[in-house]
Amino acid sequence: MSNSRRAFIGALAAPAAFTQSKSQPMKGQTLGHGEFRYRIDTNWSKADASLFPVRDCHEMVQVADGRLFLLTNHKQNNILIYDTNGKLQGSWTLGFNGAHGLSLNQEQSGKEFLYITDTGTGRVVKTKLEGQIVLELQHPEKAGAYTVRDIYSPTETVVGPNGDIYVADGYGSQWILRYDSAGKYLSKFGGKSSQPISKGKFLQAHGVAIDTRGPQPLVLCTARIRNEFHWFNLDGVHQRTVYLPGAYMSRPVLAGKYLYSGVCFGMFPNDFRMWQNRGFVTILDDKDRVVSNPGGQPPTYKEGQLQVMMQDQPVFKNCHDVCVDKQGDLYVCQWNSGQVYPYKLHREG
Repeated sequence: MSNSRRAFIGALAAPAAFTQSKSQPMKGQTLGHGEFRYRIDTNWSKADASLFPVRDCHEMVQVADGRLFLLTNHKQNNILIYDTNGKLQGSWTLGFNGAHGLSLNQEQSGKEFLYITDTGTGRVVKTKLEGQIVLELQHPEKAGAYTVRDIYSPTETVVGPNGDIYVADGYGSQWILRYDSAGKYLSKFGGKSSQPISKGKFLQAHGVAIDTRGPQPLVLCTARIRNEFHWFNLDGVHQRTVYLPGAYMSRPVLAGKYLYSGVCFGMFPNDFRMWQNRGFVTILDDKDRVVSNPGGQPPTYKEGQLQVMMQDQPVFKNCHDVCVDKQGDLYVCQWNSGQVYPYKLHREG
């Protein structure tokens, strides 16, 4: 059995992520490989933690005017707004204790809207940048997609090119739910499976994005506990799967021709259980090959097969999201990592 397959089976056998202590990162360290090397700034955020506390920094997006919107699950401030230098520009809240997914969509009118997904209540809302709710999706049981026995705990939402809305039920029943732009339920695809031969199925459908790098737009979804990315057409027909042994990825983030993802959990050599505090960032090109792992070991291929990837430098604990700004710098949000604000990675070269 190959190391890759052994790592996969070990991950499935893990009932929960084990914990491990790590030292604090050093500001100014250089991370990454090849053309994707970064200088880390762990003190990027200038927010006053006594006034703007965070629990988990879940996700971040950059709007057209350059501001960065950070989503936290602290009820006092679900959204913190920054400039790229880390200065706080504003904040607002919806009072969500489970705010988890944050996506940005620019409509044909040019107006930008946020889609916020709350795992605790199952609410998925569309808001203005100022925080006013303009649309809320119907619970899938009320919409006829689920029965009363189906668990619903959505983790991420994204909008397709025609306005259809895709919701990943990553902590629930593992479906990708599709609604039209007005919030009418249309269909679902995916579902749960722990078997590696079940392509297009999920074990923790954690993140969802729209991949426009190819000839047709595709829905790109994370199967985090299976260490996989899955691509579907806009109607939900499975197209392909990529396996990243050792990496329990969060949502996929597309920027240019590259795919970025925060690795929330990782492994140890000869210990393929799912460990906390083993996070790093992984970057793939448009050929689905890993080109850099900031905080992790250099990607290695043998006979065309990606080998198990692991943390190399104890910089991150549990990476939950990566935001790529217009300059190519990264902002890494972390879950369960001592209530730290995002770290900034300055692109070198």
